Amino acid sequence: MRTLFLFATLICLAACSRNPVTGKREVILMSEEQEKALGAESHPSIVATMGLYDDKKLQAFINEKGMAMARISHRPNLPYQFHIVDSPVVNAFAVPGGYVYFTRGIMAHFNNEAEFAGVLGHEIGHVTAKHSARQQSSQLFGTAGLILGSVLLDRTGQLTEAAAQGLQLALLGYSRAHESESDEIGVQYSSKIGYDARQMANFFGTIKRIQDNSGQSIPQFQSTHPDPGNRQARVGKLATDYQAKNPGNYEVDRESYLRMIDGIIFGEDPKQGFVENDQFYHPELRFQFPVPRGWTHQNSPQQFQMGAKDGQSAMILMLAKGNSLDEAAQNLVKDLGLVVSENQRTTINGNPAIVLISQQQQQQQQGQPQQQQDPRTRLQIGTWLIQYNNAIYALHGLAQAQAFNSRFDTFRQVAGGFRALTDPDKLNRQPERVRVRQAPRDGSFQEIMAALGMPASRLEELGTLNSMKAGDRVARGIW
Repeated sequence: MRTLFLFATLICLAACSRNPVTGKREVILMSEEQEKALGAESHPSIVATMGLYDDKKLQAFINEKGMAMARISHRPNLPYQFHIVDSPVVNAFAVPGGYVYFTRGIMAHFNNEAEFAGVLGHEIGHVTAKHSARQQSSQLFGTAGLILGSVLLDRTGQLTEAAAQGLQLALLGYSRAHESESDEIGVQYSSKIGYDARQMANFFGTIKRIQDNSGQSIPQFQSTHPDPGNRQARVGKLATDYQAKNPGNYEVDRESYLRMIDGIIFGEDPKQGFVENDQFYHPELRFQFPVPRGWTHQNSPQQFQMGAKDGQSAMILMLAKGNSLDEAAQNLVKDLGLVVSENQRTTINGNPAIVLISQQQQQQQQGQPQQQQDPRTRLQIGTWLIQYNNAIYALHGLAQAQAFNSRFDTFRQVAGGFRALTDPDKLNRQPERVRVRQAPRDGSFQEIMAALGMPASRLEELGTLNSMKAGDRVARGIW
């Protein structure tokens, strides 16, 4: 027993390090160099999946504020990077090593620099408090796992169990304790660079409003995140207490921020693809196919996902690897570990295609005995490889084996509807953009929106964007 105790003590001394934020000694199995390596490894895949939003003015702004905050943080020597990704989802996240990302969707919903600074501090807090390293010590990473400290989780996380299983996705959220700790760090960091952290609390009110209005097809909080209403109250108290102990002039800077986001793309960017009247259109790649009525969907530069609301089936479109249909089929079977039961050639609206029916082999952990899986619950996949315009597209339909036959007709109708896009209206569709204007007169928010020509049907959406209610009074000249 003494030998075992001595061995455990030596292991703890080797693995324990002092957390730079809390000052406590903790068992952390990831070194700082490993953190940096993980961030550098993750960055290219994040950019490939989401794309970067091209706005030099906004990018310069987040670089300036990010580096100012990094300098006063608990870990100023990390190689921080700050990026805006091209996604309409209201989200911000960080990965180990100092990589911090904001979506254009969240940038559009901030109403001042102070709101932005609070969320920036929250994300840097995940990095400086080593939340990813601490999380790794209590659970193993999946092969596709990536810990993201998110304000909101995008729709990909709720698409369906079948889609997640099929792609072997593992998105591991920080714990509620880590999120609360990062909220507190966000108050400290944003205050230290001169911003009013009470505005950070106000932004959690915006997030709660988005959540309350969301339904099932737009962002929902991860279960690991505290309730946004509770966070609003807690952050507001933290900010008030901080300012009482540290009196000073704390900036909000509303007008300067709104001028910066004037013209930012809002919602889906049509050139990356969009859904309208139960059809998915991709103007740049010039194709379209149907979306089953009532299905939720999520688009990104890398793939288009859609799923039934009952969570029992999903479809995913992505580019296939290979210069021919046969090569693409071989690569697919190898990369996904598929056991093919049917394989046939066909044409889809004049385009050569291969149809595969397969099941995914169960992954066996090294050193573990092979586990038997119920054939009825094993994932079954119908794949249509379609050669079109010098590219090969893979359209996967996924369901459990016991439900696959009943879902197959839906999968086949979607694949059979893949065809060339020729409609000029769809090919030339332009994105919506945020425009910043001054109130032409005194009045309620509802009256001002009407005076600016905004439709009544979008008043709640505009209210969320402006952090205002219909009856709020607006003074002439307010941006």
